[in-house]
This record gives sequence, structure tokens and C-alpha cells, in this order.
Amino acid sequence: MSLSATVKSIQDIMRKDVGVDGDAQRIGQLVWLFFLKIWDDREQELELIEDGFQSPLVNVRWNEGSEEQVAEDLRWRTWAADPEGMTGDGLLEFLNDTLFPALKNLDPGPRVDVRDDASRAADALHRRKALVRSVFDDAYQYMKSGTLVRQVVNKVQSGINFNDSKSRHLFGDVYEQVLQGLQGAGNAGEYYTPRALTQFAVDMIQPKLGEKIFDPACGTGGFLTCSIEHIRSNEVKTAEQEQELHSCIHGVEKKPLPHLLCTTNMIVHGIDVPTGVRHDNTLSRPLRDITAKDRVDVVVTNPPFGGMEEDGIENNFPTEFRTRETADLFLVLIMELLKPGGRAAVVLPDGTLFGEGVKTRIKERLLGECNLHTIVRLPKGVFSPYTSINTNVLFFEKGHPTEEVWYYEHPYPEGYKSYSKTKPMRIEEFEPEKAWWTDRQETERAWRVDLAQIRERAYNLDIKNPNAPEDNHEDPDVLLARFNKQREASFAIREELRDVLAAALESVD
Repeated sequence: MSLSATVKSIQDIMRKDVGVDGDAQRIGQLVWLFFLKIWDDREQELELIEDGFQSPLVNVRWNEGSEEQVAEDLRWRTWAADPEGMTGDGLLEFLNDTLFPALKNLDPGPRVDVRDDASRAADALHRRKALVRSVFDDAYQYMKSGTLVRQVVNKVQSGINFNDSKSRHLFGDVYEQVLQGLQGAGNAGEYYTPRALTQFAVDMIQPKLGEKIFDPACGTGGFLTCSIEHIRSNEVKTAEQEQELHSCIHGVEKKPLPHLLCTTNMIVHGIDVPTGVRHDNTLSRPLRDITAKDRVDVVVTNPPFGGMEEDGIENNFPTEFRTRETADLFLVLIMELLKPGGRAAVVLPDGTLFGEGVKTRIKERLLGECNLHTIVRLPKGVFSPYTSINTNVLFFEKGHPTEEVWYYEHPYPEGYKSYSKTKPMRIEEFEPEKAWWTDRQETERAWRVDLAQIRERAYNLDIKNPNAPEDNHEDPDVLLARFNKQREASFAIREELRDVLAAALESVD
């Protein structure tokens, strides 16, 4: 059974359980089960390659009231792997009374100063415990039937093996399926970014080993995993470089479920302890509190758009940039977070390009502080079925003002009128942009606009393609004259036919 089919069969089982109400709860239940299975798969690898490896799920200690509790072994292999193992009320009692209280209240112990191999192992254990606790902070066990839980657990056990590289690669597809199952997916401006688009953005930004790479609205981690793959395939040759890569990746996600998905995704992609991914709202910190240590080399992101932030968030920003429009606030934040010379690729809606008021002031600052060198205009339907809003990818570098902006209009592939599940966006579509990128010339798809023109337009960046092939429409007066001539000719033919028919009828009489 394919990974996708496994997910569907699990969701079908969950629909029979009276405790699980709706897609959001089914997905929440599915994700913590995935996490524990994936964690156990990875631990089995680490036990072979890491000296002195200790699992955070063995000898787990937590406080319940004034008493300390201890669970000897909470690893997946102990309670879940045997298909004939714990089930029914016994399994339900274990999950509700032991597993969840233990992991939600897991005591990571004090932080450890790394001085030698022993302290390094202790520090790794501390960080793993802290990570597991953070994952289960917002996880819930909704199911009421222990028998159905066992059926789900058996499906996860038999259908998912993340020691298998093929399954790891397919996990991104599972994420898309999971997200599409959320019926309210687009209600708060949150959209799954097609993998082809994330890969194109990362390929053009070219993150490097040693750079701090950040997604301030990381969702399930698409931009971060593409960055990991890009750096690993181009630069990582040694175990030391692999460890350096782990420290390069940073992200923040506001909502619990995407954060849990992102954490799991990082583990699937070889980031064993993804403590660089935090559950928080990036916009909740006042801009004035950002210091040099917070600044980053690369931002790749698709911030929420079309949604509104909670009251008071805008007060974290300078007066001239205060708005509750999420995408606008993120653009201001990104400008502040970038180091001099830092690079960004940001997916933004058309409204950011042509908007006035606060949006104008934000764009004026963007073009004054950063070199907005490229805007890739995307066709409709990239984020279908979540939204039909037109979108763009803005590429800019901090430290030098903009002198000119290059635009590239990304077309549908030949034969497409829109994207769909059976006709998704593919990375191969971006080959023309990649070929054009380093040796830019104006074409039917590409054009250049200098800063003076943008200022004349009051910083309206919604500039249509002046080089697009035009339909050969003739002068309206010429077309009208031709129509009248053809109509007169048809009248004459009709009169001629009537005369012929009348003559024929007379001859019959």
C-alpha cells in the first residue's frame, strides 16, 4: 500500500471513532502518531552510529501533583510495534494516563555546558527531551476506542518506514494530502506552497553552509526542507559540515498543528533535534527589540496573506507601518531581520504591489533599503483550491537601494489553462527563468522598469508586461464598415433567393 493510501485508510478508521470530531482533530491525532513512529525509526539509526546514545523516552520522569512519576520505556517499539500488543481499554488507559502526561510534563533537566564527550551526550539528551515536550505541549489524544486506536497504530507501523529513503521523499506529498484535508485551510491566509515554487525560490537564493537561514512563517517547513536539500547536495561532505547545517536552519510557526508537522518534517530530513524551529508568533516581538544577534543571512518564506493579525500586534511596529494586514507586517519584519547583504525570496499577493497608504510607505522603504532586483509574476491558480489570489515572488538583497526592477511573467505550461491535482506546478517549468537569470535580456516574458518610473507611479509595482504579444485587433471603424458591407451582401442574397423561390412557385401554378 502506498504512503498516500495508508494515510487515507487511517483517516477512514478514525471516522468511526466518536471522540474524533472533524478533519482537524483527525489530522492532529495522525501527526503525533507519525511523530512517535518517525522518532523511533530515527533513534534506531542513532543507536548504531552515535556513541552513548540515550533516548529521551526511556526512564521518563515527570511530576503529577507533588509526586514524581517514572515510566521505564515509552518508545514506539515498546507499546505500538507489536500488532497483537496492547489494545482496547488497556491501550486507551496507557495513552491517557501515562504516555500523554509523561510527554507533556517531561522534565528535560538543567542545561549542560559541553566540555567533553560525556557532557556532549548529556546536552543532546537535554535538547531531545525539550523537543519532545514542546511537540506534545499542544498534542491531544482524541480517540475513545482503544480497539480503533490499535487499528490505526498497526496501519502506521506496517505502512510507514522512515528508514527508507523513498518514504522520506514521499512524506512531502503526504503533508499536502493532510493539509488539503483541512476544510478551513485557507481561512486565515494559510496556504500550502507548491514544492516546485519553494525549490525555485531556494535555487535562486542559493543558501550557503554557515549562513543563518530563516522562515518566519514556516508552516510545515517546505522552504526549510528545500534549503536543507540544496545545501546538503552542494556543500556537505563531512559529518562536521552536516552538524553545521543543522545549526543553520531556523523557523517559527504560530499554529500548533503546522509546527508539529514542521518538526516532524525536519526529523524526516535528517535534522535530529530541530530546536531551531519554534512554536511562536514572529510578529509578537517589538521591532525595536531586534538586535544584531537576531539578524539572518537568508529569508525564504510565504507569509500568510489575506488574513488579519490580532489586535495590538501592529503596535510592535513603527507608527508609519502599522496595519493588521499580515503580509505587510511580515515584509517590514523581513527587512529588519536581514543582515546587510542578506537575501530574501518572499511570496506576496498582487495587493502588496498595487496597494496604497501603508503599503506605499512599506514599498518606499523596501526600495530605499534593499535592491528589489526581481519580481516573478505567477499565473492564477498556483494556490488553488485555497485561493485564486494572484501572487508573486519578490527577490531582494539588503544594503543597496533599488535602481531597477526586472519582471518575469511565469506562463502556464503548454496545454494548461490552470493547475490542478492532476496537473500540478512542476520545477521543470522554471528552467526558462533559470536560464534567463544570469544574463538578463528583455523578452516576451521579461521586462525592466527603472526606479524613476516606479516613483512616478507612486510606488505601484503592479506593472503589466509591455512586451507581451498583442492580438491583432483592427480599428473599430474598419471592423464596423466590414460588418455593414457583409450584412448588405447577405440582404442581397436573401432578396435574390426570395425572388427565385417566388418564380418557382408561380411556375407550379
